[in-house]
Amino acid sequence: MSAAERDEYERLRKAAHGRHRRLRYAVTSVLLLVAFLLAPLAVVAAWVDSEVSDTDRYVQTVAPIATKPSVQNTVTDRLTKRVVDSVDVAAFTDAIGRTLQKEGAPPQVVQGADALTGPLKSALSSAVHSVVNRVVTSDQFSEVWDNANRRAHAAVVKVLTGEGDSAIQAGTDSIDLNIGTLIEEVKKELVNAGFDQASKIPEVDKKVTLLKTDKLNEAQDAMRLLDVVGTWLPVLVLVLSALAIWSAPRHRVALMATAIGIGIMMIVLLVGLAVMRSVYLDSVPSSVLPKNAAADIYDTFIRFLRNSTVTVLVIAVITALAAYLYGPSRPARWVRGMAAKGTGATGRALARQGLRTGETGRWLATHVKWTTGIAIGGGALALVLWNYPTPGAVALILGIVVLVLIILGILAAASGPERRPPAADGRSAPTPA
Repeated sequence: MSAAERDEYERLRKAAHGRHRRLRYAVTSVLLLVAFLLAPLAVVAAWVDSEVSDTDRYVQTVAPIATKPSVQNTVTDRLTKRVVDSVDVAAFTDAIGRTLQKEGAPPQVVQGADALTGPLKSALSSAVHSVVNRVVTSDQFSEVWDNANRRAHAAVVKVLTGEGDSAIQAGTDSIDLNIGTLIEEVKKELVNAGFDQASKIPEVDKKVTLLKTDKLNEAQDAMRLLDVVGTWLPVLVLVLSALAIWSAPRHRVALMATAIGIGIMMIVLLVGLAVMRSVYLDSVPSSVLPKNAAADIYDTFIRFLRNSTVTVLVIAVITALAAYLYGPSRPARWVRGMAAKGTGATGRALARQGLRTGETGRWLATHVKWTTGIAIGGGALALVLWNYPTPGAVALILGIVVLVLIILGILAAASGPERRPPAADGRSAPTPA
């Protein structure tokens, strides 16, 4: 082959290599873009799926609502008004007036009976409010709340799909809480407090509107879709990310880019949740629910979604930082060098004290990449198997992995001097100092 032919062959080979490299970059970019766009939706879908399928998780989500002072005050005020409104105080005072008139009481006394309507209603309101507040703020109310939600976990399905019966029900444009059990308890407490007439209180409206919105149907449609893809969408994001890293010409850079991109999308999701909170509070009329109660309900209901988003963000930051520290940059080399010096010095100090690891330590030193990979993989597996991990769980697993890597480095450095084979004259070769 002539020099010209070799040059032409080399030119064609480089051109083909360049096209192949550009194609890999294009494939990686497309996969990463899709993974980034789906990442927030995957977090939301997984949260919805857990709320629908896991009864304990759902009860754990809604349980704090019953202990919020703003919600307790709202329920107390609404229930007091309904109970007092069901009592016809005017008819009672009219009956007193007629009785006094029949008994021949002076006209001034008979007319004064009508003036009792306001004070009696005020006294009744005060007494009922006190009893209702005692019931609502008691542990019994929290137990009733939890048991009702646990027995009727279909509440979430009812809200999201409009199907089934539960304590929490979805209407055409509202989400309502059925407080029938609480009303019966209040009646019993009133009778026990000396208000015998409370047992004759007629049936009142047993629903308290928690949320009123004209977008409920659209939200239910969206939630049904999220429920369907809740299990597989996170898996799809992981698969796309893995394929993008595998197809990239530089795997470490792709891993770092993936972590940074997903981290940014988690920040976008957190901002979106904050914006949705403001939109929700603006959409709830004060006549339906006080702003502080609406804020407490929203914050309580989505707190696990917010925690999951922060957890993914923390994982993304740790992954990006780890990928950077494995790179060729000067700060990364300095960090690795300082870590190696620290574990090496500790291991050699143990060896001088007679605590040598021998062949085991030398094997660890030889297979450091394998042991590091196994330790990191074990941490990742623990995180995957962790039921609803939190940022604290991520920090705990990270600490354990770092501790294991430090121990492995110390054990590798504590192997002691390697034994040399016998010399040609039959004497052992001297070991290096």
